[in-house]
Amino acid sequence: MKRIAVLTSGGDAPGMNAAIRAVVLASHYFGVQVIGYRHGFNGLLEQEYQILQSSDVNNIIQRGGTILKSARCQAFTTDEGGRQAADNLTALEIDALIIIGGDGSFRGAVHLGRFWSGKILGLPGTIDNDINGTDATIGYYTAIDTALESIDRVRDTADAFERIFLIEVMGRHAGFIGLSAAVCSGAEQVLLPELFTDNLPDLDSLAGHIQTAQKIRGKCSYIMVVSENIWPGGVMDLADQLHQRTGIDCRPVILGHVQRGGSPVSLDRILASKLGVYAVEAARTGKTGIMIGEHNQQMVEVPFQDTWNQAKALDPYLLHIQQETFDLVKNSNNP
Repeated sequence: MKRIAVLTSGGDAPGMNAAIRAVVLASHYFGVQVIGYRHGFNGLLEQEYQILQSSDVNNIIQRGGTILKSARCQAFTTDEGGRQAADNLTALEIDALIIIGGDGSFRGAVHLGRFWSGKILGLPGTIDNDINGTDATIGYYTAIDTALESIDRVRDTADAFERIFLIEVMGRHAGFIGLSAAVCSGAEQVLLPELFTDNLPDLDSLAGHIQTAQKIRGKCSYIMVVSENIWPGGVMDLADQLHQRTGIDCRPVILGHVQRGGSPVSLDRILASKLGVYAVEAARTGKTGIMIGEHNQQMVEVPFQDTWNQAKALDPYLLHIQQETFDLVKNSNNP
């Protein structure tokens, strides 16, 4: 193997740079040249790339975002786009391509494999942690810490004014960030997509929980963590309706893309480094069509289709902690 290419695709995640660094340094250790494609699959179509030297990845392990930039590319999803990308890889004599991204990026990897015979491997890079087959994805731990820091600050002002605050976190289809942030912040309630697959959250139940909590504890702050897109009118509409039902001042806080940014925490740097090095080693032994993940502190090789064929489940014990053990209202009648 003489040449490996790497790209980042889809939403950026803290730790992607750490993964790029690991791929470059491991490749150079084995005497393999590294090509970095810019702007995701767009770079494959437009042959926009740079040769990555060790000096290019100095002091990037602590940086958020991705030095290769990222983007989504509709043109790549066509047969014509797949053939063009394959021709460009062949023209540069690329032996293996490492794709850092989420399930959409892995679907793109499978699409590319229809037209290109080189080795294709994926690294799970998404703050949502919704990739099946790996315990965590690159960027997830940092997103939790970012959300937690914001919630802790909101709690201070919520206590001062005895208000309800609704904190909207990312996770349109997966509640991993919401659940972890709720448990870590001591939130009184959490709304996750996995808990409301058929019906909307019941407004009367939500308002009743707030009112009962205030009867038990007296006037005090109340934090509800809400995964994005659960409420049809958004978290601002939910805040208005809860204010009308309870008569308590209710404020929405939308964290948004701030969760994607920032310096990656140690766990994301370690995970990205391990996955990046292992991907290079796997490519050199001829592995292809797989995502490199980690399960129970062991590196695993997961076929791309398995990363999205089965929905990744939330930690059931963490749900138990949030919904039962830490629920003051449900346990209010216990001695």
